[in-house]
Amino acid sequence: MADSLPTSSTENVMLSAVPGHTEEQSQDARLRKLAPRPVKLEDCGVPQTYLSELLTRHLLEAGVLPSTQLTQRLALASPVVEALLDIMRSESLVEVLSPGPEGHSLRYQLTDRGRAYAMDSQLRDGYVGPAPIPMEHYIKVLSAQSVHQHRLTCGAMHQTFSDIVIDRGLLDQIGAAMQSGRGIFIYGAAGTGKTYIAQRLSRMLGDLILVPHAIFVGDIALQLYDPAIHKPFESQPDGSVLMLDKLFDSRFVLCHRPTVISGGELTLDDLEVQYDSASRQSQAPLHLKASNGIYMIDDLGRQRVSTSELFNRWIVPLEERHDYLTLRSGRRFQVPFDVILIFSTNLDPGKLADDAFLRRLGHKIRFEAPSKENYTLIWKQVCASNGIPFDQELLRFLFEDLYGKSDKPMLPCHPRDLLGIALDHARYMGSEGDLNQAYLEIAWRNYFGIFGFTEAARTF
Repeated sequence: MADSLPTSSTENVMLSAVPGHTEEQSQDARLRKLAPRPVKLEDCGVPQTYLSELLTRHLLEAGVLPSTQLTQRLALASPVVEALLDIMRSESLVEVLSPGPEGHSLRYQLTDRGRAYAMDSQLRDGYVGPAPIPMEHYIKVLSAQSVHQHRLTCGAMHQTFSDIVIDRGLLDQIGAAMQSGRGIFIYGAAGTGKTYIAQRLSRMLGDLILVPHAIFVGDIALQLYDPAIHKPFESQPDGSVLMLDKLFDSRFVLCHRPTVISGGELTLDDLEVQYDSASRQSQAPLHLKASNGIYMIDDLGRQRVSTSELFNRWIVPLEERHDYLTLRSGRRFQVPFDVILIFSTNLDPGKLADDAFLRRLGHKIRFEAPSKENYTLIWKQVCASNGIPFDQELLRFLFEDLYGKSDKPMLPCHPRDLLGIALDHARYMGSEGDLNQAYLEIAWRNYFGIFGFTEAARTF
């Protein structure tokens, strides 16, 4: 099975890449080629003994299951599961019960020997889920859909961000940095839109990707698919559901490319395999879950680990494009490092990293306060999204009487925040349709913690 997978980037068939084919047909062809469904037990790439252990853990958890549900739980084709059950019956691990009242499929439960077998396997690996993908298979799929194969252009970048107010020069800097495949360092005052823009960069990365539920490493399953991170592709724009899971290996989930953001809570342990001693299950670290997408370390310099230690953790992955992880057993293994890595901070970059590391990053992009014209456009967008008529006089009051008499910079987050607080007060006073200068000044005072009122606020 592994030999049928693509082995180079030239074999990665993109959407609509096949002449004379529709987009859906091209997607079908790409998925069939990238991850064909196993039709025989030996096609799974995972030892039969591990699959038997996994099936017994499912039965230990559920008690009695029909073969149809075992097929769904293991995400394997019926002939594969039936072949596995035949072997397990011959080894006296499972026994067959008559079909239940709801269906015609045979039901299975563990024998006493099978129960002991399941409990013994649970001590080594507590994973209960779809059958894992062998590591070599995962690497081929990951490489075929690499985030660095997608070519970004200036026109596409501007089109994708046409609904967002952002300086065009800044947008071009970001696009070129993403195209490079190197690490990216963005910095600037809090509220300048660094995280907001980063969260939307995945829109530039194009086609959907296959994410495995779990990877088989050594003799355990390393869980990779995370519903909190990966967003499955479920339907067409017209609402019709595609039965794509019938076309490719169901041990994968068809997803949008992920964007993972870690903040001040990040520790070095979060970048290693996570082992839960209670469930005896192993989870992939965040940057591996971000594979084929974007991983952003936000609020750099505010983590519970020194910045130098955090930077040193990324030297090998950035330079070699692979990383090394260690299982609880001590087994060390290599995985591809296929992410766009972004560091973001509102602190002075010169105090966070030495010149040697900053040179490795290559692209250092400064986010600054928007121009007055761009701020006005953002203000109008926020007014429209809240159903508020744009009031030029209210904006003049903001520029001249509030910003003009303070040392506060105009940041792109302020229109949303100030108008939101002003609307809270207007709703409370029962005058939601009358957003005036007094409400805006109350919002300003609450937002910035400034005490004292102008005459407008005193008459409120």
